[in-house]
Order: sequence, then structure tokens, then C-alpha cells
Amino acid sequence: MDEALELGEYLPQSFANLNEQTYLDFLWSALRTNYEAERYEFASLAFHLLYMSFVSFSIWQIRLARPGQFAMAMVGFRSEEEGSLLDCESPFKFYDRLKESQIFRFLKLIGCNNEQVGEFAKFVRRRNKIAHPTGTVFFNDQAAIDEEIASMMKEVRNIEAHMQPVIRELYHRFLRDSADPEEREYTVLGDEITANFVHKNYMSAADIAFCQGFDIDALSGEPLHDAMKDLHDALVALYPAEGDVEEAA
Repeated sequence: MDEALELGEYLPQSFANLNEQTYLDFLWSALRTNYEAERYEFASLAFHLLYMSFVSFSIWQIRLARPGQFAMAMVGFRSEEEGSLLDCESPFKFYDRLKESQIFRFLKLIGCNNEQVGEFAKFVRRRNKIAHPTGTVFFNDQAAIDEEIASMMKEVRNIEAHMQPVIRELYHRFLRDSADPEEREYTVLGDEITANFVHKNYMSAADIAFCQGFDIDALSGEPLHDAMKDLHDALVALYPAEGDVEEAA
């Protein structure tokens, strides 16, 4: 169960609306209660939905960072599907337009090959078997579901590693767009970071931790570099690393 809880590090810190937060809270509750009650089949379904939510948030970030490439990746879809995907107002709306297995093709935009995409998508096929009446219980004991969770978390970490260039692009864009104090939406740096970076881009704790290691000195030649550094320092202070929190305590 501890490894399942690790997935929370890869899910957003805040959401566009309350319904999204409520939905994720419901899935976590369903996972915990069914796991503790040894109803592992249902616990696996809840964890799968959390996994697919993580995938949808990643695709959302790819669309934000690389809209041109995202549009090109839709070649072969029906024209109405192309328009609806670009107009989706929430990561969860992707599944209104596409089959679950189709969503994984967008991970090719971050360098994943066909074999990797197949590994990411295999859990959908397994979940589909569980979701239909087969007369078979796939997860009869804790060891079985723990093995499944471990396999899924391996792929979560794989996707997150491939997502790092996208997160870097989104962070650089935020620093550049929010550097000018006269143009910022919020005067308080913490509010600007929370609203226009973390919230807007569905950033997770893992994403933020990666941004904390951003080489801000590499932007020394850009206009308003000092203001960018102030934003970066504010991010580090606002979301301290786990070790820093323990040391402060």
C-alpha cells in the first residue's frame, strides 16, 4: 500500500475545479477502504483510475507546452475529434473524445517509443478484463495486487522521467511570462506561483521538486533575469523539499 500512496507525489497539487479534487479524493478513499478490507479486485480498479488520471494530467501538460506538436499528433483522427481535443477544458475530458488506449499515443511526443507506449497501455487491457463478468477474481491476495501496483508505479516513474523536458519548458515559460512585476496578475510572488504555475499547469509535487533544481543562472542573459530569480527563490521557499521540512522541524 505504501507504494500505491507514492502515486500522490505525481498527481496535481491543485485542480481547476472542486469536482476534480472531489473525484481524486473519492478514488483514494475507494483504494484505501477496499485494500484494507481485502477486496483487492475493487482496490485495483480504484488504483487504475488514479493511474489513468495521472496519464491525463501528463497529456494536458504536453498540450500546454507543445500545442503545435500536439495538433500534429492528431493526424489520422476524425476532424471533429481533432477540434474537440484542442478545446478540452479539463484533462478528464480527453476520455470523452478518445478511447483510453488512444490517449497513450501522445506520449510519443515526449520520446516514448511504441514498446514503451505498449507497456503503459497494457494495464487498460487488464482492467477491462476485470471490469467485465468473467467468473474469475484476478487479485486474490495482497501479494498479487502489490505486484500489480509495483508494475504500474514503475511506468508512472518512467512517464515522469520523460516528462521532465515538458515541465522545464512550462517552468521557463512561466518565469519569462511572470518576470515583469508590472505585468503579473498577482503582486505577491507566492500567489503568482500558485495560481499561474502550479494551479494552471496541474503541477505535482514531483514536478515542483524537479523545477526547484532548475538552473536559473542559465537564464542570466535574458531580460529581467533578477526578477526570474526572485520567482524561482520564492518557489523553493513556498514548496520546500521534504528534507528541508524535516530539518526546519
